Amino acid sequence: MTNHTFQHGSVGGLRLHVLPTKTFKTFAISLYAGIPLAEDTVTQTALIPFVLRRGTAAYPETSEFRKRLEELYGAGFGFDVYKRGDYQIVQFRMDTINDAFVSSPKSLLAESFEFLGQVLTHPLLDNGVFRSAYVATEKETVRKKLEAIINDKARYAAERCIEEMCKDEPYRLYPLGQRSDLEPVTPESLYSSYRSWLDGAILDLYVVGDTTAEEVERLARQYFSLERNATLPYESRVQIPQAREVQTVVEKLDVGQGKLNMGQRTSITYKDDAYPAALMYNGILGGYPHSKLFVNVREKESLAYYASSRYDGHKGIGTIQSGIEIPNYDKAVDIIRRQLEDMRNGNISDLELNQTKAMIRNLLLEIQDSAFEMISFDFNRQLSGKDRTTSELIDLVQQVSADDVKQAADAFRLDTIYFLTGQKEV
Repeated sequence: MTNHTFQHGSVGGLRLHVLPTKTFKTFAISLYAGIPLAEDTVTQTALIPFVLRRGTAAYPETSEFRKRLEELYGAGFGFDVYKRGDYQIVQFRMDTINDAFVSSPKSLLAESFEFLGQVLTHPLLDNGVFRSAYVATEKETVRKKLEAIINDKARYAAERCIEEMCKDEPYRLYPLGQRSDLEPVTPESLYSSYRSWLDGAILDLYVVGDTTAEEVERLARQYFSLERNATLPYESRVQIPQAREVQTVVEKLDVGQGKLNMGQRTSITYKDDAYPAALMYNGILGGYPHSKLFVNVREKESLAYYASSRYDGHKGIGTIQSGIEIPNYDKAVDIIRRQLEDMRNGNISDLELNQTKAMIRNLLLEIQDSAFEMISFDFNRQLSGKDRTTSELIDLVQQVSADDVKQAADAFRLDTIYFLTGQKEV
């Protein structure tokens, strides 16, 4: 497997990460802007990229903005808002064809930088603030996205479990913010939030494609007019699991199917040597179709419509999601707890171990096929301070023994049981 290595540098307060390669026919450009999750900024920060994508000073109308992308040979542009650990991350992406494959009179990489630089630092302003029509429309867009969570009961239960588990921590916050905070937002307040966000966010600019670190640095200097000091690194703050009673939260809504979610805490995070074992723990527990939750809760006992687990290695939290018949609550809790106990007791077969290693290996190998996946993987390094290549992680996972997984299981503690049930009494 080829190991691609990013070259790292910085321009002012913008960190640069460049992977020169001829593997892809396009330039993949990603800009990450991260700030600590906080109740008083989360909603406005989430709204900012929705307004920025509507128009820039050079392309004030949304139709002109889109036309400009067409002129760049149909360049792709998009963004995401999510959380990693206790940080809210806004990620902008551009996907532009390499000039070598089209007859472009100008460098398409340079034109993409110019476009992204304008989106970030030269948004459309009316009288020194965001255009009110754009702010009003995008407030509605975000409101609908937040309302959609309530309609997706599986997603709603997963979010509510985290909210209850982390009620005293920033991690409880949903990255798109809170509906109640949207109404008071004005073009003036949002522009003020945008200025604070741009000045204070940790900025990482990634480029993968047929270029050089020197060219990217020159373009960043030219097109990103940022007056910032050097960027501080991300800090990982992990809540060490306390020995406390498992809390149970039952919520009633008009649902026909119960949603049973469980939250676990662990001291193992991405930067730790035990991280490969924690990855294996999650994979064997509920990450794949051969996992214990899927086989024992869903297949053998027919207790769940779905049963799986996830692990956030930047926060040190593991979650279990399942959909069950409401009267099966006690039985389902009991059998899921038994799977956790099995893991702690080291009841792990060679088949479970080997199948999980193969699944993780395949996922890590697939990263090499996508420029944006390679960018996402390297961004873990910025978040955690841990430098670990995909091939190193594959090797480390291959070395994990059943005893290593047992030790990782010992570091996970059940913290919260959340059950979304129907209005009628069970």
